[in-house]
Amino acid sequence: MTEPTRIRAQLSGDKALVRMRMTHEMESGQRREDGKLVPAWFIREVTASLNGQVVLSAQWGPSVSKNPFLQFNLKGVKAGDKLAVSWIDSRGARRSDEVTVA
Repeated sequence: MTEPTRIRAQLSGDKALVRMRMTHEMESGQRREDGKLVPAWFIREVTASLNGQVVLSAQWGPSVSKNPFLQFNLKGVKAGDKLAVSWIDSRGARRSDEVTVA
């Protein structure tokens, strides 16, 4: 369906700066193409987890840009931990990706 989510975690002690880029068209439902409205299609729910425990949950709408970028700080991270992101879009499509923190 889409390219994998790019996930990077930059460790500094037991903290990490997590950066994610999700590949998605993110149509707002406001744009016209050949005189017709392009239907809304966007990521509506994003969840990030560390070793299976949810650390971030967000609800998005049509105002988020194409190929959204998400960045956050996380405590209690060590090398070898599993960092995962999953999302659901407005058409019901789902995507999950995981990386091992190095």
